[in-house]
Amino acid sequence: MKIIENGKVLIETERLIIREMVQSDYEALCRILCDEDVMRATYESAFSHEEAQSWLNRHLKRYAEYGFGLWAVVLKEANVMIGQCGLTIQGWREREVLEIGYLFQKAYWHKGYATEAAIACREYAFSVLNASSVYSIVRDTNIASQNVAVRNGMKIIDKDTKNFRSVDMEFFLYSVERASIAIDDVLDVKVVKPFRHETLEERAAEFNGKLNLDGEYDWGESV
Repeated sequence: MKIIENGKVLIETERLIIREMVQSDYEALCRILCDEDVMRATYESAFSHEEAQSWLNRHLKRYAEYGFGLWAVVLKEANVMIGQCGLTIQGWREREVLEIGYLFQKAYWHKGYATEAAIACREYAFSVLNASSVYSIVRDTNIASQNVAVRNGMKIIDKDTKNFRSVDMEFFLYSVERASIAIDDVLDVKVVKPFRHETLEERAAEFNGKLNLDGEYDWGESV
C-alpha cells in the first residue's frame, strides 16, 4: 500500500487510513488540539502549542513502548490528516480500561468519519490485541460523541467526575464486549500492519484488571 509515506499504516477502511502519527503531523494536530471549538467539548479549553507537542510526544512514546496510542486518521481522497482515533489505557475509578478515543478537526465533524474510525479501532482491539471489551469515556454534555459511542455498539455502564485544569467535569463510561458484536455490525476493515510483541499479548489478557502503562491519562471525544 502506497497511500501514506510517513508513519506505520495500521488500519484501512472505506474512506480512511489509520496510521501512527509522526512529527510532521504537528501542524495538523494543532488544528485539532489548539481549536477552542473542538477542545471545549472535551477539555473545556484549547491546548497551547507546547501542550500539543507534549501530547504528540506522549503518543510517539506509547507506540514505541506498547504498540498503540491515539493514531492519525487520514482521509484517503485528500491524503490529509483530519483527526485522531485510537486506543489508550485510561483510569476509571479504581481500575484502568482500554479506551477508544477520537478527536477530529471541526471541518470534518458530522460526516461519519469518527464512527468509521472508532469501529475500526474497536475491531483492531478485538482482533489484534485480543481484548474482551473496549470503552469510551465521553463528557455528559458532548452529545455528538455520545452518538459515536452508541453507533460503535456501546452502552453507558457508569458515570463519574474527572478534574482537568481545576475544573470538575461529568463523564459517562461506555462499553462494548467482543462477544456482543454480530458479524453484520463489522465494517469492511483491513488491518494492514498489526503490531505484536510478546508482552503486548500478556497485557491484552489483563485489560479487565489493574494496568498502569505510563501513569499519564488522556481521553478524546470531539466529533
